[in-house]
Amino acid sequence: MKESAHRPAPGPARPYHFPHFERATLDNGLSVIVVPVRKLPVVTVSLVADAGAVTEPAGQDGIARLTARALLEGTRSRSVDALTESLERLGASLDADAEWDSGALTMTVLTSRLSEAMALVAEVVLEPAFPERELERLKAERLAEILQRRAEPRGLADELFSRFLYASDSRYALPDGGSAASVSAIHRDHVAAFHAARYRPGSTTAIIVGDIGVDDALRVVRSRLNAWPAERAPGVDADDRPARRTRAVHLVEKADAPQSELRIGHIGIPRVHPDYFAALVMNMLLGGLFSSRINLNLREAHGYTYGASSFFDWRRQAGPFVVATAVRSDVTAAAAREVLTEIDRMRAEKVSAEELSLATSYLEGVFPIRYETTAAIARALTAMVIYGLPPDYFDTYRDRVRAVSAADVLRAAREFLRPEELQLVAVGDPAVVREPLEAMDLGPMQSYDTAGVTSQEAGVRGDT
Repeated sequence: MKESAHRPAPGPARPYHFPHFERATLDNGLSVIVVPVRKLPVVTVSLVADAGAVTEPAGQDGIARLTARALLEGTRSRSVDALTESLERLGASLDADAEWDSGALTMTVLTSRLSEAMALVAEVVLEPAFPERELERLKAERLAEILQRRAEPRGLADELFSRFLYASDSRYALPDGGSAASVSAIHRDHVAAFHAARYRPGSTTAIIVGDIGVDDALRVVRSRLNAWPAERAPGVDADDRPARRTRAVHLVEKADAPQSELRIGHIGIPRVHPDYFAALVMNMLLGGLFSSRINLNLREAHGYTYGASSFFDWRRQAGPFVVATAVRSDVTAAAAREVLTEIDRMRAEKVSAEELSLATSYLEGVFPIRYETTAAIARALTAMVIYGLPPDYFDTYRDRVRAVSAADVLRAAREFLRPEELQLVAVGDPAVVREPLEAMDLGPMQSYDTAGVTSQEAGVRGDT
């Protein structure tokens, strides 16, 4: 049979409705969201607290993540081994972690064991022991992770990019897991105090997704968590001021690096922004898709890299906008120049209808398949809670994407891509990359060691 010369045109997108959910508030102020999903006899529960990295006390950077993970290290009545055994007996998985804007515990369990499992969750949140030995182990793990990132160019570039981007006293200037100095200084009393201050029902939401009705879910949550004393943690806004508003080049010297890690960007916009969808589509075209302009340029046209991408790191306050790639050392400056060219081109003229359709069709098409499990639905609602998204956000998402025009993309590019503020961070061999980067004349260039210390600073400290 002769193969057709043309691909069949895609059919119209099928209608999609996010699972229906209902909200309630317990007497102690705990918010509850229940999503009945009757596919499998399992339930996912997430407790989302306003206990992210931005809420940390000054000098205790990293305590949010440390506290979240320490919740699973035992309670007042169960050792970590006993707690693990109890969860395994129920067939339940329980994880805890913290990011910039929240601390969260997430559990998935058979519906028939939900009440017993929720009793363990309540015990973990209300009666944590924070044993000294386990806390020290968690600290040691974080310190080892920091050392590993410092030795690895990719992690080093990510960490130092944020440091060079934000004001020195901004929480955003350090990793959300904290620095070696801050983590080393955290003690058990600090962790207990952070837990008491931030894990409060008035600023926590319980999300229950799975094979359970609304009334039954509320009954389980109320029976296990209604005794949580009614308190609310105060809101905290992060400082998202930039370190500078003019372009600069930051060369992190790593002579043994086989290639260069490049990060180019500036401070972006908050997650809840009126032009979120225009910025989202614009970025997909610039560097968010495999077929994006930056990737096609650096990978396909020039062969500088295996892949390059751009993204907005969405947070409550303005997170970074960043272009990230790894390139051969000898083309570091050339690759950076091509990134700047694509940013300028995105700001210069409207994208074609075909290019726009590629991005909007992708976003529209992949959206429904993101929410096929109870855990995925719970993650989606976690984002809704953290960022205060409207209740109809998921049902209107595809319409909002489809409504983005070429004019909207151009407007977003001109407003949210700011070439005059770009910070270029290169982690690589200075003998190869320094002169070509200097010749680009992108702004003042400063050199650093892998700890982010300049030679002048090292001399003042007596390190040289």
